[in-house]
Amino acid sequence: MQTPAGPKGTRDFYPQDMALQRHVFDSWQKTCRRFGFEEFEGPMFEHLELYTQKSGEEVERQLYTFTDKSDRHLALRPELTPTLARMVAQKGSALKRPVRWFAIPRLFRYEKMQRGRLREFFQLNMDILGIADVLADAELLAAVTATMLDLGLTAQDFMIHVSSRKLLEQVCAALGMDAPLRGKLYGVLDKLNKLPPEIFAEELAKCLPDTTQRGAIESLLRARTLADVAALYPGLPALDDLQTLLDYCAEFGIADSVAFDIGIVRGLAYYTGIVFEVFDTMRTLRAIAGGGRYDDLVKRYGGPDTPAVGFAAGDVVLAELLKAKNILVPAVPRCQVFIVAFDDAYPGLAIRTAAAIRRAQIACEFSLKKTGVGKQMEQAHAAQARFVLFVGGDEGRQGAVKIKDMADGTETTVNVADYIDILKRALQ
Repeated sequence: MQTPAGPKGTRDFYPQDMALQRHVFDSWQKTCRRFGFEEFEGPMFEHLELYTQKSGEEVERQLYTFTDKSDRHLALRPELTPTLARMVAQKGSALKRPVRWFAIPRLFRYEKMQRGRLREFFQLNMDILGIADVLADAELLAAVTATMLDLGLTAQDFMIHVSSRKLLEQVCAALGMDAPLRGKLYGVLDKLNKLPPEIFAEELAKCLPDTTQRGAIESLLRARTLADVAALYPGLPALDDLQTLLDYCAEFGIADSVAFDIGIVRGLAYYTGIVFEVFDTMRTLRAIAGGGRYDDLVKRYGGPDTPAVGFAAGDVVLAELLKAKNILVPAVPRCQVFIVAFDDAYPGLAIRTAAAIRRAQIACEFSLKKTGVGKQMEQAHAAQARFVLFVGGDEGRQGAVKIKDMADGTETTVNVADYIDILKRALQ
């Protein structure tokens, strides 16, 4: 019988894989708490209409949907922002603003797999709700920068590309495009960096058969700075927001990590203002993180008018970047103390010793199969134990135990009544 594989687009997390994931998750949590964010979580699946009514066609095509035993139409969550907006809407005005929440959810999207993209994955979500000023946007850019640096990456390894859906909306309005056409155009523009230039040009031509409108958009896409856009469309309010954002980023000390990029659109329909994506400097991977402002979403779910901005960073593409940069995950010992028991101490004394050490909140392990001291020492090395505690034998008959420091090989014989306190002090 052939060994079955996991579903396509999913991962098996062996202990070494979990070590990497835990390293990333622990780093994310520390960064979020340093920035004053509280952790939240929502259900793994939601009512289907939570996504189909609010998130646009891009998400609709990627949903894992099912009908439960009560004939309710449900979907595994492809993202967390709709859940967040629903939760905030449910609390209404009772929830104190600003909301500063983070989460690390497991998500599901049925989409074409490629490097850095799977169908089951995790994301870091950080969101600020209740603040309309772009200072909240800049705060999140500072936070996403910190998440990267805290994992051992440098400022030369990544770049945050920022733009504005509001800017595109104002340009499209100036060109006489109605709302349906704008929506179609945003979908095409979101593929700018994902398609070969000739294919993108074909899709843009299909979307904008009017040569005047298409030529204006092509000119806009050649803009490299805010000044370039201002030269084409002077006086647009969205330009002021972007300039203020860049000024705030300078105050945060992250100006060198942030660049204006008119090609950043973001595919989801609910974005309303500044949008951004994070890429590795060489652009060898898909976006590491992305987000933006979604000021209308909470209200659309029945809640009060609530300005909001957030971002998500994916664990799959981030792991690819860490590997590419040869950033190694610190080895995690399986235990702090390994008990090596002589024949006269196994299993009774070994069990009682392990129980006492664990009650002292020290990670401890011993052989579950009777074997020689040499084999037990091999197990201690495999567990990466900091100390080996020898019980029984000559020392045991004298009311003592021997402690071996695996870091330097030194051995110390101590009274059996004192070894837990000695281990505690050594492990502090």
